[in-house]
Amino acid sequence: MSTQEVFVQQFARLFQHYSEALSPQAEKEIITWSSVPSEERDRLVAAARLAILELDTNSRMDHSRPHFAKPGEAEWGC
Repeated sequence: MSTQEVFVQQFARLFQHYSEALSPQAEKEIITWSSVPSEERDRLVAAARLAILELDTNSRMDHSRPHFAKPGEAEWGC
């Protein structure tokens, strides 16, 4: 298993953990990762993979465009 796949699975596990912990029903029952049905785990891992891919894509798009100051707003050093 690649380190990227391990990261995605850890991200999905943490997301599920905090989602459960912050839900209004958190006091009723604590659900562990191992007790989540495998189909639900697969869905969470797929969602985590897509979220990470989107974050990476958006980050690359933001850095690929040159940034120019608007006319009259540039700061000039001495």
